[in-house]
Amino acid sequence: MQVSVEDTGELGRKVRVEVPGGKINSEVDTRLQKMTKTTKIQGFRPGKVPLKIVRSKYGTQVRKEVIGELVQSSLYEAISQENMKPAGQPQIDDLKDESGEDLVFTASFEVYPEVNLKDVGLLEFEKPICEVTEDDVTIMIDMLRKQRRELKISKKAAKNGDVLNINFEGSIDGEAFEGGTGKSHELELGSNSFIAGFEDGLVGASEGENVVVNVKFPQEYGNEALKGKDAEFKVKVNSVNETVLPEVNETFMLEFNVKDGKKETLDNEIKRNMEREVGLTLRRQVKDAVLDALHEANEIELPQALVANEAHRAKQDFEKNLKQQGHNVKAIDSLDASVFNEQAKKRVSLQLILGELIKRNELKAKPEKVKEMIEQVASGYEDPSAVLNWYYSDKKNLAEVESLTLEDDVVDWVLAHAKVIDKACTFDEIMNKGQTAG
Repeated sequence: MQVSVEDTGELGRKVRVEVPGGKINSEVDTRLQKMTKTTKIQGFRPGKVPLKIVRSKYGTQVRKEVIGELVQSSLYEAISQENMKPAGQPQIDDLKDESGEDLVFTASFEVYPEVNLKDVGLLEFEKPICEVTEDDVTIMIDMLRKQRRELKISKKAAKNGDVLNINFEGSIDGEAFEGGTGKSHELELGSNSFIAGFEDGLVGASEGENVVVNVKFPQEYGNEALKGKDAEFKVKVNSVNETVLPEVNETFMLEFNVKDGKKETLDNEIKRNMEREVGLTLRRQVKDAVLDALHEANEIELPQALVANEAHRAKQDFEKNLKQQGHNVKAIDSLDASVFNEQAKKRVSLQLILGELIKRNELKAKPEKVKEMIEQVASGYEDPSAVLNWYYSDKKNLAEVESLTLEDDVVDWVLAHAKVIDKACTFDEIMNKGQTAG
């Protein structure tokens, strides 16, 4: 077998392979000879069909089979001989198969790039850390109480914290505008859910009262037609409702599986949940920061076959998520997968970078970490043991988790070798500002 390789680009390769014709003929003859013993043809006894008849009837088909198999095996041998690592399926071109002649074909493909990583020690990270305080726990409990609030009709003047049921009509220069009208809308004063000044204008209003509120839309408002405009709202207060929060008593505590009725137990349980939640969030933030830094620091020539495959997969995932959310995906079906190219390029680049770090540092998925991750996922299901069995009964499912744990190991390795500066943050800052605030 003769092999020659031509570079068609930085990663492109064209391999020309010649297989001696005698090898083909010999294999075809061997197979046809075997068929004379098993082929059934009318007019001949089993095992007595002449080779000439078998060749006439099946020769072309057998030769195609032999050629197909030889192309695959000889291409694999050629790739191994030349120490190449194809990225994507090779494309067979210019196949020449003539009786009595050598089999000649070419295969075009891309190879994986050589990954030369920048020194991880030059990377710098700001690593947020968070300690859940007693004040954080108090704020969280207040938030949980507000989620379980009751509304009590009040005849008093409205104050911050009250929930008003209102009708409103907005206008600019005397003309109504789209989205400026609402009926039986519930609004909590002090929630800052309307434009600045609107809720303040309703403080002191009573049930049945008509109020005119003047506001100015901010310059950064989403609707271009309303940016910076002065508006007038005519508001009818249908009702004023005081917010009644539940007491932190045994009934309240039972909702959080605190059975001893002790406030200290509740505080500890809430704190543990908050620490677990903020820990997972911090881990995700740090992991994203490390992966982004690795991607930015290492520019790699990417095989377009891998990018195309990843873009196609990203499109499929996008469609699947839309379907699960009940959206119509007909419009998405016509989208070209190339719209997902930038996302795909980053994914492929990170796969190559992480793969190189894993290989260099001989990192392997630790069974105990894999089990821990699966148990975390399973804990959110009604039957955790069934989830565990699902993962461990299929190597493909297990491989996905092993890949994730290896990613975590790479992140830990990078953090151990890079310059890391701790940055103290509050619970509210980590969990998106205002989530737990008053």
